[in-house]
Amino acid sequence: MLSEVLWPFRTSQRTSTATKPFALTYGHDAVLPVEISVKSARVAYQQGLTPTVSRLDDLDEDQLAALDRMQVQKKKVAATYNKRINPKHFQEGDIVLKAMLLVGARDPRLGKWSPTWEGPYTVYQVLRGGAYRLCYLEGSVQMRPINDKFLKIFHLTIWDLE
Repeated sequence: MLSEVLWPFRTSQRTSTATKPFALTYGHDAVLPVEISVKSARVAYQQGLTPTVSRLDDLDEDQLAALDRMQVQKKKVAATYNKRINPKHFQEGDIVLKAMLLVGARDPRLGKWSPTWEGPYTVYQVLRGGAYRLCYLEGSVQMRPINDKFLKIFHLTIWDLE
């Protein structure tokens, strides 16, 4: 059954390469069994051909063109994804809140109104790759670094002053 499933996949055109995987591999489209019994013009033409250097050169050009199309498509996907990303940059001394990462961290008395952020913390050290080491406001340092996607800047509110 696997070969029957893979055949349509290998002989259908892909959007990213604008060609068929079979054609990229072998340099020409697959000959379907129906075409052999009907004696199509393509089969007759292919039977008269012998492999030449020009066909191999065409294969390389087709593969390079497919690679170019794939790279362009990947850049479009990356640009679309990066439009929605809002990078965060914190400096040492910034006061931040940390997301509550534990799954069962909700207070059963508060239910869905349980806080989702904890803190405030101070950024103690900026590490590579968007990671930060935090410390409590009283000064003790957390040894485990945390990624910037789990942090947000702390804004003082009226309720924090009480």
